[in-house]
Amino acid sequence: MSDRYAVIGNPIGFSKSPLMHGTFARLTGQDLVYEAIEGPLDGFGERVDQFRTEGAKGLNITAPFKLDAFAYANELSESAKRAGAANCLKFDGDRIIGENFDGIGLVRDITVNLGVKMAGRRVLVLGAGGAARGALLPFLRQGPSELVLVNRTLSKAWHWPTSLPAVVP
Repeated sequence: MSDRYAVIGNPIGFSKSPLMHGTFARLTGQDLVYEAIEGPLDGFGERVDQFRTEGAKGLNITAPFKLDAFAYANELSESAKRAGAANCLKFDGDRIIGENFDGIGLVRDITVNLGVKMAGRRVLVLGAGGAARGALLPFLRQGPSELVLVNRTLSKAWHWPTSLPAVVP
């Protein structure tokens, strides 16, 4: 039986994840099925419960469910804890492990793929949702001279993440 994975979001029709992961699996000889799930806005946990009972191994999380995934996990990586959001869930028996890779990947795209250094530069982050939360600490670790967060809802931008250290390690 193939290992089963998916990306969950709402809407989800735009996602290229099933194509990318399916192609990668075929090219590397992995026996897995990767699908897209349009999660209900008011029933994330129930939909993930159903997916788990069907034997799934994990989920990638996209908008608007990164905060829901954080709350759903019963174990969290340090990056997920600091971000207050999860973009990946791994299922291992009763363990639901939440992780956040958003910032790591974005920093790599900016610094390696685009060749743009962030150290000593002014950085603007638009939005304060789950992806922005995941990017904040990895961005700060790059040593920008200034990081400005802009969000349409001041209260959402003002509160998070409460776990940021006074000095970035």
